[in-house]
Amino acid sequence: MNERYSRQILFPGIGKEGQDKISRKHVLIIGAGALGSGNAEILTRAGVGKITIVDRDYVEASNLQRQQLYTEEDVAEKLPKAAAAEKRLKAINSDVDIRAIIGDATPEMLEELVPDVDVMMDATDNFETRMAMNDVAQKHNIPWIYGACVGSFGMSFSIIPGKTPCLNCLLRTIPLQGMTCDTGGVISPTVQMVISHQTAEALKMLVEDWDAVRTSFVSFDLWRNQYTSMKMSKAKFAGCLSCGEERTYPYLDRENMTKTTVLCGRDTVQIRPANTGEISLEQLAAQLSSLGYNVKGNPYLLSVEMGEERMVIFQDGRALIHGTKDLTHAKTIYQRIMG
Repeated sequence: MNERYSRQILFPGIGKEGQDKISRKHVLIIGAGALGSGNAEILTRAGVGKITIVDRDYVEASNLQRQQLYTEEDVAEKLPKAAAAEKRLKAINSDVDIRAIIGDATPEMLEELVPDVDVMMDATDNFETRMAMNDVAQKHNIPWIYGACVGSFGMSFSIIPGKTPCLNCLLRTIPLQGMTCDTGGVISPTVQMVISHQTAEALKMLVEDWDAVRTSFVSFDLWRNQYTSMKMSKAKFAGCLSCGEERTYPYLDRENMTKTTVLCGRDTVQIRPANTGEISLEQLAAQLSSLGYNVKGNPYLLSVEMGEERMVIFQDGRALIHGTKDLTHAKTIYQRIMG
């Protein structure tokens, strides 16, 4: 076994057999922000066989305080987080097969990705995506690990289909939807604490030590020195449409996925076109430049500015309209620029 994993192999919970299992497993990480970048780095260093990372955003200066994979150079180049993460992770461990996907984790994408996935990691910033992950996990019997943080408060829960309540069940008991990063900022130690809980649980699952997997819901407040662990077995709901007796997986219906949304903690609206497909950024840049727009870009996206308006367009046709949380105003800008 590779010397680089020797200290991990010495740990009784993993050993040589566990390390061999880890090297053959596939982890899907949804989101490459604070939690996603940290999860990805730890699991890459641990020698997971394959890691797929999905993220829809690009690196900005405000990310650097807590998103550990990124640099000022990534900010200057406006690199998509997934692309920047892939580059850094491959430099950390060439043994690991790293795949980066720049785009929204839609139900269709998740269904395509999960057939050979062993564990899913929640590192997203919105419940729409989390609920789709939850339904995919239940439908395809894939364990996944919920995580969230805001301010000095964090939480984590391991969801094992057929054994634990699912996220849909949990929402009947715990008001998780109030947790967003725009309600009170976030400090980096909170992020690291959630990452530690998530990746510890992931390693247990990857070595198949199911008895060691924590089935309680953990929450903590580092600033107020509070830590809580709640048993959640009674939260499992027989009538749940995601994991119950007559499940319908409601969050895999594309009609339930909004096409326009305000991004967490930012004056930014994302617009996802109804007809998806790659666009020619080079042709679009030439067209917009001829109309007087200030256009800058890289192989992954274009940044378009005119006056105070700024829009970033990705190769899959998605656009981020900066400087507004008004959905109607954002759509007006999008239609004016995209035609």
